[in-house]
Amino acid sequence: MQTATPVQRRASRPRADALRNRERIVAAAREMFVEFGPDVPFDEIARRAGVGNATVYRNFPDRDALVREVVCSVMDRTSEDAERALAESGDAFEVLSRFAHAAADGRISALCPMASSTFDKHHPDLEAARERVERLVGEMMDRAKAAGQLRPDVEVGDLMIVVAQLSRPPAGVGCLSVDRFVHRHLQLFLDGLRAPARSTLPGSAVTMEELRQH
Repeated sequence: MQTATPVQRRASRPRADALRNRERIVAAAREMFVEFGPDVPFDEIARRAGVGNATVYRNFPDRDALVREVVCSVMDRTSEDAERALAESGDAFEVLSRFAHAAADGRISALCPMASSTFDKHHPDLEAARERVERLVGEMMDRAKAAGQLRPDVEVGDLMIVVAQLSRPPAGVGCLSVDRFVHRHLQLFLDGLRAPARSTLPGSAVTMEELRQH
């Protein structure tokens, strides 16, 4: 008796248009979280993304899933910026500065409203993305410190929280109206990071671990 050969099923892959829709939703949510916080209605996100409400819910069954995806996307983009910066040669502080400006353009400020969100901050995807960012940015800062260009009393958390805060519009102010100030004010902050330090900072250096506890 001949045994039938089992049919090998090919794993289904998302269609290109489905992937584009998902990317549009995440991009729209990232921008709106910066402007309005993580509680912005799904229908508003769908409208900005140019998709229907059903498409949003098909990709993200609840708000926590969307918030987590936005956080991961922001951290992944930040890591990519850091990797590009680390691949550059030359002045270590200028490399760090270029990364900081790129992170501001990448809307790292979208992470600010997430601190009070209810999503699982210990999700494996989030842990991996966060550890990658911390390692890469720490390496950049260590290089600048070793070159005697970065003041020694600052840590990764100091840089990341200020970049996020400076690139986030004040409450009630539209993003486009303050974008032109972001890089100006960020450069003022970066100049204050240069060694030798001109003043003693109050408190202690902020680590990423400390930020996670608040």
